[in-house]
Amino acid sequence: HRTLGDKAYLQLAELLTSGHLSPGDRISLRRAADSFGVSIMPVRGAVSRLVADGALEVEPNRAIRVPHLTAERFRDLTRVRGMIEGTAAAEAALLHTDEDLAEMRALEAEFRRQGESPTPDVAAAVRANKEFHFAVYRAARSPMLLDVIRGLWLKAGPIINVDSRSNPSHIALGGAKRHAFVLDAVERRDPEAARCALAADIEST
Repeated sequence: HRTLGDKAYLQLAELLTSGHLSPGDRISLRRAADSFGVSIMPVRGAVSRLVADGALEVEPNRAIRVPHLTAERFRDLTRVRGMIEGTAAAEAALLHTDEDLAEMRALEAEFRRQGESPTPDVAAAVRANKEFHFAVYRAARSPMLLDVIRGLWLKAGPIINVDSRSNPSHIALGGAKRHAFVLDAVERRDPEAARCALAADIEST
């Protein structure tokens, strides 16, 4: 029973967390409304919520854009993500089901396939990266923890997109190997190894 505003918020949030938007990108309320099939009012409400979340910002001329992060704020975001998302990975190692593991394996394989390609599809790799991470986090069986992580990814997603697009070799050189370490630790039900592997993947950015 979501409202149109809720749906617009979720669609904009997905664009941010999936890396379809980059720092500095401007958001057109009219184009977003047309794309989502709603009026401007729900989009305006969704944008206001994302501004409050720190995922978007209002420029002096009232334009809406994805914020740039200073190096200091990015380091802080990375540190917090390592702690919180690492905790989720540790919980996933203890609580995952066979169905969770099958989903993680499929997404890890898709990300690795892009990494092994001489010409990786960066958009597909960014999407597989996000989906793999969230498959791990869902396996932690904590809706509250998942909500916190989604809030962090609203800020991190656009930066991951820029990093992958400007350095596609990172996918092949390290990303696929780090995902394999996370998956292996979860499969072995080793929470501390899963925590460390997940944190190392985040810190590599």
